[in-house]
Amino acid sequence: MNKRLFATILTGAVTLSGMAQVSKTLSPYSMYGLGVLSDQSQGFNRGMGGLSIGLRGGTIVNTLNPASYSAVDSLTMIFDMGVSGQITNFKEGNVSMNRKSADFDYAVALFRVMPKMGVSVGVVPFSNVGYSFTSSKPVANSKLTSTGTYSGSGGFSQAFVGVGYEVIKGLSVGANLSYFWGKYNKSLYNVSNESYAKTTTKTYGTTINSYKIDLGAQSQFALDKDNILTVGATLGIGHKLGADAEMSVLNVDPQTSVSDTTKVTLKNAFQLPMTFGVGATLLHKRSLTVGADYAFENWGNIAFPYSDDNTSVYEMSNSLLRNRHKITIGADWIPEPNPMARRSFFKRIHYKVGASYATPYYNIKGDDGPRELALSAGFSIPIINSWNNRSLLNISAQWVNSSSKNFIKENTFRINIGLTFNERWFAKWKVD
Repeated sequence: MNKRLFATILTGAVTLSGMAQVSKTLSPYSMYGLGVLSDQSQGFNRGMGGLSIGLRGGTIVNTLNPASYSAVDSLTMIFDMGVSGQITNFKEGNVSMNRKSADFDYAVALFRVMPKMGVSVGVVPFSNVGYSFTSSKPVANSKLTSTGTYSGSGGFSQAFVGVGYEVIKGLSVGANLSYFWGKYNKSLYNVSNESYAKTTTKTYGTTINSYKIDLGAQSQFALDKDNILTVGATLGIGHKLGADAEMSVLNVDPQTSVSDTTKVTLKNAFQLPMTFGVGATLLHKRSLTVGADYAFENWGNIAFPYSDDNTSVYEMSNSLLRNRHKITIGADWIPEPNPMARRSFFKRIHYKVGASYATPYYNIKGDDGPRELALSAGFSIPIINSWNNRSLLNISAQWVNSSSKNFIKENTFRINIGLTFNERWFAKWKVD
Protein backbone atom coordinates (compact mmCIF):
# COMPACT_ATOMS: atom_id res chain seq x y z
CA MET A 1 0.00 0.00 0.00
CA ASN A 2 2.85 2.38 0.85
CA LYS A 3 4.50 1.74 -2.53
CA ARG A 4 1.23 2.44 -4.38
CA LEU A 5 0.67 5.59 -2.33
CA PHE A 6 4.19 6.77 -3.04
CA ALA A 7 3.80 6.15 -6.79
CA THR A 8 0.53 8.09 -6.84
CA ILE A 9 1.96 11.07 -4.94
CA LEU A 10 5.13 11.15 -7.06
CA THR A 11 3.23 10.97 -10.36
CA GLY A 12 0.95 13.81 -9.33
CA ALA A 13 3.79 15.97 -8.03
CA VAL A 14 5.92 15.40 -11.14
CA THR A 15 2.95 16.38 -13.32
CA LEU A 16 2.35 19.57 -11.32
CA SER A 17 6.03 20.41 -11.30
CA GLY A 18 6.35 19.88 -15.04
CA MET A 19 3.37 22.16 -15.66
CA ALA A 20 4.80 24.79 -13.34
CA GLN A 21 8.24 25.10 -14.96
CA VAL A 22 7.23 27.86 -17.40
CA SER A 23 6.97 31.65 -17.11
CA LYS A 24 8.05 31.70 -13.46
CA THR A 25 9.93 34.95 -13.78
CA LEU A 26 9.01 38.53 -14.63
CA SER A 27 12.59 39.62 -15.24
CA PRO A 28 13.46 41.40 -18.51
CA TYR A 29 16.83 39.64 -18.24
CA SER A 30 15.06 36.39 -19.08
CA MET A 31 15.01 37.46 -22.75
CA TYR A 32 18.72 36.60 -22.98
CA GLY A 33 20.22 33.15 -23.46
CA LEU A 34 18.02 30.30 -22.26
CA GLY A 35 16.41 32.59 -19.66
CA VAL A 36 17.04 33.17 -15.97
CA LEU A 37 18.81 30.11 -14.55
CA SER A 38 16.82 28.46 -11.76
CA ASP A 39 17.87 27.77 -8.20
CA GLN A 40 17.96 23.97 -8.30
CA SER A 41 18.44 23.47 -4.56
CA GLN A 42 15.79 21.89 -2.35
CA GLY A 43 14.15 23.02 0.87
CA PHE A 44 16.86 21.62 3.16
CA ASN A 45 19.69 23.69 1.65
CA ARG A 46 18.00 26.85 0.32
CA GLY A 47 18.49 28.43 3.71
CA MET A 48 22.20 27.57 3.32
CA GLY A 49 22.54 29.53 0.10
CA GLY A 50 22.18 26.37 -1.99
CA LEU A 51 25.29 24.69 -0.54
CA SER A 52 25.39 21.18 -2.05
CA ILE A 53 28.56 19.76 -3.62
CA GLY A 54 30.11 18.53 -0.37
CA LEU A 55 26.81 18.07 1.48
CA ARG A 56 25.97 14.49 2.44
CA GLY A 57 23.37 12.85 4.67
CA GLY A 58 20.87 10.03 4.84
CA THR A 59 17.89 12.33 5.45
CA ILE A 60 18.20 14.67 2.43
CA VAL A 61 17.79 14.44 -1.35
CA ASN A 62 20.80 16.35 -2.64
CA THR A 63 20.15 16.31 -6.39
CA LEU A 64 23.07 18.66 -7.13
CA ASN A 65 25.58 15.93 -6.28
CA PRO A 66 24.20 12.44 -7.08
CA ALA A 67 27.05 10.75 -5.17
CA SER A 68 25.17 11.75 -1.99
CA TYR A 69 22.34 9.30 -2.78
CA SER A 70 24.41 6.39 -1.41
CA ALA A 71 24.05 7.82 2.14
CA VAL A 72 20.36 6.83 2.39
CA ASP A 73 19.70 3.86 4.69
CA SER A 74 17.82 0.69 3.78
CA LEU A 75 14.60 1.55 5.65
CA THR A 76 14.15 5.08 4.36
CA MET A 77 11.85 6.52 1.70
CA ILE A 78 12.31 10.28 1.29
CA PHE A 79 9.92 12.45 -0.71
CA ASP A 80 10.57 16.19 -0.95
CA MET A 81 8.53 18.92 -2.64
CA GLY A 82 8.66 22.70 -2.46
CA VAL A 83 6.87 25.93 -3.32
CA SER A 84 7.96 29.57 -3.25
CA GLY A 85 6.52 33.06 -3.36
CA GLN A 86 8.38 36.24 -4.17
CA ILE A 87 8.12 39.97 -4.63
CA THR A 88 10.60 41.75 -6.92
CA ASN A 89 11.42 45.43 -7.15
CA PHE A 90 12.60 46.60 -10.58
CA LYS A 91 14.41 49.93 -10.74
CA GLU A 92 15.77 51.89 -13.70
CA GLY A 93 16.84 55.46 -13.03
CA ASN A 94 14.06 57.11 -11.04
CA VAL A 95 11.42 54.60 -12.15
CA SER A 96 10.56 51.73 -9.79
CA MET A 97 7.88 49.04 -9.71
CA ASN A 98 7.03 45.84 -7.79
CA ARG A 99 5.79 42.48 -9.10
CA LYS A 100 4.65 39.33 -7.28
CA SER A 101 4.65 35.65 -8.25
CA ALA A 102 4.25 32.21 -6.67
CA ASP A 103 5.42 28.84 -7.97
CA PHE A 104 5.51 25.09 -7.45
CA ASP A 105 9.26 24.47 -7.56
CA TYR A 106 10.30 20.82 -7.50
CA ALA A 107 9.40 17.25 -6.53
CA VAL A 108 12.08 14.63 -5.79
CA ALA A 109 12.34 11.26 -4.05
CA LEU A 110 15.13 9.01 -2.76
CA PHE A 111 15.28 5.37 -1.65
CA ARG A 112 17.77 2.50 -1.42
CA VAL A 113 17.63 -0.40 -3.89
CA MET A 114 20.58 -2.44 -2.61
CA PRO A 115 23.42 -2.12 -0.08
CA LYS A 116 25.53 0.99 -0.72
CA MET A 117 23.25 2.16 -3.57
CA GLY A 118 20.56 4.85 -3.51
CA VAL A 119 18.23 5.89 -6.33
CA SER A 120 16.55 9.26 -6.80
CA VAL A 121 13.83 10.41 -9.21
CA GLY A 122 12.12 13.74 -9.69
CA VAL A 123 11.62 16.96 -11.62
CA VAL A 124 13.60 20.18 -11.13
CA PRO A 125 13.65 23.44 -13.14
CA PHE A 126 16.55 24.58 -15.31
CA SER A 127 15.61 28.09 -16.50
CA ASN A 128 12.63 30.39 -16.98
CA VAL A 129 11.53 32.95 -19.55
CA GLY A 130 8.84 35.53 -18.75
CA TYR A 131 8.87 39.26 -19.50
CA SER A 132 6.80 42.09 -20.97
CA PHE A 133 7.95 45.70 -21.40
CA THR A 134 8.16 48.57 -23.87
CA SER A 135 11.09 50.72 -24.93
CA SER A 136 11.11 53.92 -27.01
CA LYS A 137 14.01 55.53 -28.83
CA PRO A 138 14.46 58.24 -31.50
CA VAL A 139 14.92 57.23 -35.12
CA ALA A 140 18.30 58.37 -36.48
CA ASN A 141 18.31 61.54 -38.61
CA SER A 142 14.61 62.25 -38.01
CA LYS A 143 12.11 63.53 -35.48
CA LEU A 144 10.35 60.17 -35.31
CA THR A 145 10.23 57.83 -32.33
CA SER A 146 10.25 54.05 -32.54
CA THR A 147 8.52 52.05 -29.79
CA GLY A 148 9.22 48.38 -29.28
CA THR A 149 7.02 46.06 -27.24
CA TYR A 150 8.95 43.03 -26.01
CA SER A 151 7.34 39.91 -24.55
CA GLY A 152 8.33 36.32 -23.90
CA SER A 153 7.32 33.18 -22.04
CA GLY A 154 8.53 29.62 -21.55
CA GLY A 155 11.18 27.70 -19.71
CA PHE A 156 13.18 24.48 -19.50
CA SER A 157 13.03 21.60 -17.04
CA GLN A 158 14.65 18.27 -16.34
CA ALA A 159 13.03 15.02 -15.19
CA PHE A 160 15.77 12.77 -13.88
CA VAL A 161 16.70 9.35 -12.57
CA GLY A 162 19.86 9.29 -10.47
CA VAL A 163 22.03 6.63 -8.84
CA GLY A 164 24.64 6.96 -6.11
CA TYR A 165 26.98 4.11 -5.15
CA GLU A 166 29.59 3.75 -2.40
CA VAL A 167 32.55 2.22 -4.26
CA ILE A 168 34.67 1.73 -1.16
CA LYS A 169 34.18 2.92 2.39
CA GLY A 170 34.25 6.70 2.37
CA LEU A 171 34.15 7.12 -1.42
CA SER A 172 30.92 7.43 -3.45
CA VAL A 173 30.16 8.21 -7.07
CA GLY A 174 26.87 9.01 -8.76
CA ALA A 175 25.09 10.16 -11.91
CA ASN A 176 21.84 11.86 -12.91
CA LEU A 177 20.36 11.11 -16.33
CA SER A 178 17.73 13.70 -17.21
CA TYR A 179 15.16 14.21 -19.91
CA PHE A 180 15.70 17.89 -20.77
CA TRP A 181 12.74 19.63 -22.34
CA GLY A 182 10.98 22.95 -22.77
CA LYS A 183 10.31 25.81 -25.16
CA TYR A 184 10.21 29.56 -25.39
CA ASN A 185 8.29 32.09 -27.45
CA LYS A 186 9.59 35.65 -27.77
CA SER A 187 8.24 38.58 -29.76
CA LEU A 188 9.06 42.19 -30.65
CA TYR A 189 6.40 44.52 -32.02
CA ASN A 190 7.95 47.68 -33.44
CA VAL A 191 5.89 50.74 -34.39
CA SER A 192 6.74 54.38 -35.18
CA ASN A 193 4.80 57.52 -34.23
CA GLU A 194 4.63 58.25 -37.96
CA SER A 195 1.21 57.01 -39.06
CA TYR A 196 2.45 56.03 -42.51
CA ALA A 197 5.43 53.98 -41.31
CA LYS A 198 5.44 50.22 -41.54
CA THR A 199 4.95 48.11 -38.42
CA THR A 200 7.22 45.16 -37.79
CA THR A 201 6.52 42.08 -35.69
CA LYS A 202 9.31 39.62 -35.00
CA THR A 203 8.64 36.30 -33.33
CA TYR A 204 11.24 33.83 -32.09
CA GLY A 205 10.70 30.28 -30.91
CA THR A 206 12.20 26.90 -30.21
CA THR A 207 11.19 23.57 -28.73
CA ILE A 208 13.83 21.37 -27.11
CA ASN A 209 13.61 17.65 -26.32
CA SER A 210 16.98 16.21 -25.36
CA TYR A 211 18.97 14.73 -22.49
CA LYS A 212 21.29 15.97 -19.75
CA ILE A 213 24.00 14.05 -17.85
CA ASP A 214 25.50 15.12 -14.52
CA LEU A 215 28.17 13.19 -12.60
CA GLY A 216 29.29 13.48 -9.00
CA ALA A 217 31.76 12.14 -6.44
CA GLN A 218 32.14 12.51 -2.68
CA SER A 219 34.79 11.38 -0.22
CA GLN A 220 34.33 11.46 3.54
CA PHE A 221 37.06 11.51 6.21
CA ALA A 222 36.93 11.37 10.00
CA LEU A 223 39.46 13.98 11.09
CA ASP A 224 38.95 13.04 14.74
CA LYS A 225 36.11 11.85 16.97
CA ASP A 226 34.30 15.22 16.68
CA ASN A 227 34.90 16.29 13.07
CA ILE A 228 33.98 14.72 9.72
CA LEU A 229 35.13 16.31 6.45
CA THR A 230 33.32 15.65 3.16
CA VAL A 231 34.76 16.81 -0.14
CA GLY A 232 32.89 16.58 -3.41
CA ALA A 233 33.09 17.28 -7.12
CA THR A 234 30.53 17.47 -9.93
CA LEU A 235 30.76 17.40 -13.73
CA GLY A 236 28.04 18.27 -16.23
CA ILE A 237 28.42 16.96 -19.79
CA GLY A 238 27.97 19.72 -22.37
CA HIS A 239 26.44 18.80 -25.73
CA LYS A 240 24.29 19.99 -28.63
CA LEU A 241 20.56 19.84 -27.97
CA GLY A 242 19.50 19.16 -31.56
CA ALA A 243 16.91 21.96 -31.63
CA ASP A 244 16.41 24.66 -34.28
CA ALA A 245 15.92 28.39 -33.65
CA GLU A 246 13.19 30.01 -35.73
CA MET A 247 12.50 33.65 -36.50
CA SER A 248 9.54 35.11 -38.40
CA VAL A 249 9.39 38.79 -39.47
CA LEU A 250 6.04 40.32 -40.46
CA ASN A 251 6.04 43.81 -42.05
CA VAL A 252 2.72 45.57 -42.57
CA ASP A 253 2.17 48.76 -44.59
CA PRO A 254 -0.72 50.63 -42.89
CA GLN A 255 -1.52 52.59 -46.06
CA THR A 256 -2.07 49.60 -48.33
CA SER A 257 -2.55 46.82 -45.71
CA VAL A 258 -0.01 44.86 -47.72
CA SER A 259 2.20 42.56 -45.66
CA ASP A 260 5.27 40.48 -46.29
CA THR A 261 6.76 37.71 -44.15
CA THR A 262 10.35 36.53 -43.85
CA LYS A 263 11.28 33.31 -42.09
CA VAL A 264 14.74 32.21 -40.98
CA THR A 265 15.72 28.88 -39.36
CA LEU A 266 19.04 28.23 -37.64
CA LYS A 267 19.73 24.50 -37.46
CA ASN A 268 20.94 22.82 -34.26
CA ALA A 269 21.28 26.22 -32.59
CA PHE A 270 21.34 25.34 -28.88
CA GLN A 271 23.84 23.69 -26.57
CA LEU A 272 24.31 22.91 -22.88
CA PRO A 273 27.67 23.96 -21.40
CA MET A 274 30.22 21.79 -19.70
CA THR A 275 30.03 22.48 -15.96
CA PHE A 276 32.40 21.70 -13.11
CA GLY A 277 32.13 22.17 -9.36
CA VAL A 278 34.06 21.44 -6.17
CA GLY A 279 33.00 21.80 -2.56
CA ALA A 280 33.63 20.73 1.01
CA THR A 281 31.69 20.58 4.28
CA LEU A 282 32.80 20.03 7.86
CA LEU A 283 30.47 18.35 10.36
CA HIS A 284 31.36 19.16 13.98
CA LYS A 285 29.95 16.96 16.75
CA ARG A 286 27.00 16.01 14.50
CA SER A 287 25.64 19.47 15.33
CA LEU A 288 27.29 22.16 13.21
CA THR A 289 27.80 21.88 9.44
CA VAL A 290 29.75 24.54 7.54
CA GLY A 291 30.84 24.44 3.92
CA ALA A 292 31.70 26.18 0.66
CA ASP A 293 31.20 25.46 -3.06
CA TYR A 294 32.68 26.76 -6.30
CA ALA A 295 30.96 26.10 -9.65
CA PHE A 296 32.05 26.92 -13.21
CA GLU A 297 29.84 26.89 -16.33
CA ASN A 298 31.56 27.06 -19.70
CA TRP A 299 28.99 29.13 -21.64
CA GLY A 300 31.71 31.26 -23.24
CA ASN A 301 32.53 28.67 -25.93
CA ILE A 302 28.90 28.35 -27.06
CA ALA A 303 27.42 30.15 -30.07
CA PHE A 304 23.86 31.46 -29.65
CA PRO A 305 21.23 32.93 -32.03
CA TYR A 306 21.58 36.69 -32.54
CA SER A 307 18.96 39.08 -33.95
CA ASP A 308 19.26 42.78 -34.80
CA ASP A 309 16.13 44.66 -33.73
CA ASN A 310 16.35 46.98 -36.73
CA THR A 311 17.00 44.44 -39.49
CA SER A 312 16.09 40.90 -40.50
CA VAL A 313 19.54 39.59 -39.52
CA TYR A 314 19.35 36.29 -37.63
CA GLU A 315 22.56 34.33 -37.24
CA MET A 316 24.74 32.44 -34.79
CA SER A 317 27.10 34.59 -32.69
CA ASN A 318 30.04 33.67 -30.46
CA SER A 319 29.94 36.92 -28.48
CA LEU A 320 26.57 36.66 -26.67
CA LEU A 321 27.43 34.19 -23.89
CA ARG A 322 30.21 34.21 -21.31
CA ASN A 323 31.60 31.85 -18.65
CA ARG A 324 29.74 31.83 -15.35
CA HIS A 325 31.32 31.47 -11.90
CA LYS A 326 29.47 30.93 -8.64
CA ILE A 327 30.69 30.81 -5.03
CA THR A 328 28.47 29.58 -2.19
CA ILE A 329 28.97 29.41 1.57
CA GLY A 330 26.51 28.03 4.11
CA ALA A 331 25.99 26.63 7.59
CA ASP A 332 23.47 24.44 9.44
CA TRP A 333 23.26 24.15 13.23
CA ILE A 334 21.08 21.88 15.33
CA PRO A 335 21.51 22.21 19.13
CA GLU A 336 20.40 18.60 19.77
CA PRO A 337 21.38 16.26 16.89
CA ASN A 338 19.73 13.15 18.41
CA PRO A 339 16.09 13.11 17.15
CA MET A 340 15.07 10.71 19.95
CA ALA A 341 16.37 12.91 22.74
CA ARG A 342 13.63 14.33 24.94
CA ARG A 343 14.82 17.90 24.92
CA SER A 344 13.30 21.28 24.14
CA PHE A 345 11.53 21.41 20.79
CA PHE A 346 13.65 24.40 19.77
CA LYS A 347 16.83 22.40 20.32
CA ARG A 348 15.74 19.98 17.58
CA ILE A 349 15.27 22.71 14.93
CA HIS A 350 17.94 23.15 12.24
CA TYR A 351 19.03 26.80 11.96
CA LYS A 352 20.53 27.74 8.57
CA VAL A 353 22.34 30.69 6.95
CA GLY A 354 24.05 31.10 3.60
CA ALA A 355 25.24 33.41 0.85
CA SER A 356 26.21 33.14 -2.82
CA TYR A 357 27.70 35.27 -5.56
CA ALA A 358 27.40 34.51 -9.29
CA THR A 359 28.67 36.23 -12.42
CA PRO A 360 26.37 36.51 -15.49
CA TYR A 361 26.38 33.96 -18.31
CA TYR A 362 25.49 36.42 -21.08
CA ASN A 363 26.40 39.84 -22.45
CA ILE A 364 23.97 42.68 -23.22
CA LYS A 365 24.97 44.79 -26.22
CA GLY A 366 28.64 44.21 -25.44
CA ASP A 367 28.33 44.91 -21.71
CA ASP A 368 28.24 42.43 -18.84
CA GLY A 369 24.87 41.07 -17.79
CA PRO A 370 23.77 41.32 -14.15
CA ARG A 371 25.81 39.71 -11.43
CA GLU A 372 23.78 38.06 -8.66
CA LEU A 373 24.28 38.36 -4.90
CA ALA A 374 22.03 36.29 -2.61
CA LEU A 375 21.67 36.04 1.17
CA SER A 376 19.49 33.43 2.87
CA ALA A 377 18.40 32.12 6.27
CA GLY A 378 15.95 29.47 7.35
CA PHE A 379 14.78 26.64 9.57
CA SER A 380 14.10 22.92 9.29
CA ILE A 381 11.37 22.14 11.79
CA PRO A 382 10.85 18.48 12.83
CA ILE A 383 7.39 16.99 12.42
CA ILE A 384 6.97 14.80 15.49
CA ASN A 385 4.13 12.46 16.42
CA SER A 386 3.71 8.93 17.76
CA TRP A 387 5.02 7.24 14.59
CA ASN A 388 7.30 9.78 12.92
CA ASN A 389 10.21 11.94 14.08
CA ARG A 390 12.26 12.34 10.91
CA SER A 391 10.09 14.40 8.53
CA LEU A 392 10.84 18.12 8.27
CA LEU A 393 9.14 21.37 7.36
CA ASN A 394 11.74 23.57 5.65
CA ILE A 395 11.16 27.33 5.65
CA SER A 396 13.68 29.86 4.35
CA ALA A 397 13.89 33.46 3.18
CA GLN A 398 16.14 34.77 0.43
CA TRP A 399 17.17 38.23 -0.70
CA VAL A 400 18.57 38.30 -4.24
CA ASN A 401 20.13 41.35 -5.88
CA SER A 402 20.64 41.24 -9.66
CA SER A 403 22.29 44.31 -11.07
CA SER A 404 24.47 45.58 -13.87
CA LYS A 405 26.06 49.02 -14.14
CA ASN A 406 24.06 50.24 -17.14
CA PHE A 407 20.82 48.28 -16.82
CA ILE A 408 17.83 47.52 -14.62
CA LYS A 409 18.44 46.65 -10.97
CA GLU A 410 16.34 43.88 -9.41
CA ASN A 411 15.86 43.13 -5.71
CA THR A 412 13.87 40.01 -4.91
CA PHE A 413 12.58 38.84 -1.53
CA ARG A 414 11.57 35.17 -1.68
CA ILE A 415 9.96 32.78 0.81
CA ASN A 416 10.59 29.06 0.22
CA ILE A 417 8.55 26.30 1.84
CA GLY A 418 9.53 22.66 1.46
CA LEU A 419 8.15 19.49 3.02
CA THR A 420 10.42 16.48 3.42
CA PHE A 421 8.58 13.21 4.11
CA ASN A 422 11.13 10.84 5.63
CA GLU A 423 9.45 7.56 6.51
CA ARG A 424 10.56 4.05 7.46
CA TRP A 425 8.24 2.49 4.90
CA PHE A 426 10.25 -0.69 4.49
CA ALA A 427 10.36 -1.67 8.17
CA LYS A 428 8.39 -4.72 9.24
CA TRP A 429 5.66 -4.06 11.81
CA LYS A 430 5.41 -6.33 14.84
CA VAL A 431 2.18 -6.99 16.70
CA ASP A 432 2.32 -8.16 20.30
